[in-house]
Amino acid sequence: MAQLMSSQKSEIKPMYTFDYLVFIGRFQPFHFAHMQTIEIALQKSQNVILALGSAQSERNIKNPFLAVEREQMILSNFSEQDQKRIHFVHVVDVYNDEKWVKQVKDLVNGVIQPNAKVGLIGHFKDESSYYLRLFPEWQMVELDSLKDSISATPMREAYYRGEIQTEFFPEGTIQFLSEFQKSPIYQKLQQKFKDNDRSNIDES
Repeated sequence: MAQLMSSQKSEIKPMYTFDYLVFIGRFQPFHFAHMQTIEIALQKSQNVILALGSAQSERNIKNPFLAVEREQMILSNFSEQDQKRIHFVHVVDVYNDEKWVKQVKDLVNGVIQPNAKVGLIGHFKDESSYYLRLFPEWQMVELDSLKDSISATPMREAYYRGEIQTEFFPEGTIQFLSEFQKSPIYQKLQQKFKDNDRSNIDES
């Protein structure tokens, strides 16, 4: 009898507030604050949709990793069970809010089931977070600043100097960054970063 009750308990599915929570970001690279946001989203929602920004195929110093590489980097930090609940859409840069919002909505609508309850998760870090207000039909899950508002910009700069700041990254990201560092692509981006640094010094 006790065994039967135990098996019945294990079959009880968790109650989620949302069917899908959308998390928009570039994840260049994926750090602990990103991971914490997804973990919270997985507690609140059956599925999480990561809208990967700057998903065009050109690499630059600000966007060194392609969308498929970011998918790999992100998923490597989650269990196989959680990976099945994480979905990706690729959002290319469009410098027009109306067109960009339409693109995000169209991509998300291509993933979700009809009549699904969709929300948007994020936190208002600075003025660049205004886009979170552009989706009034999606209920906002606003988070307080996570992990001391760590920013990816100084992490990338350190990375181009040859450092991997392991205190900011989960294990899967560290492994990805270590492997990427061995590639010719990294060397080209590192050289561009150094050239940019030099030109900034010359101009000042």
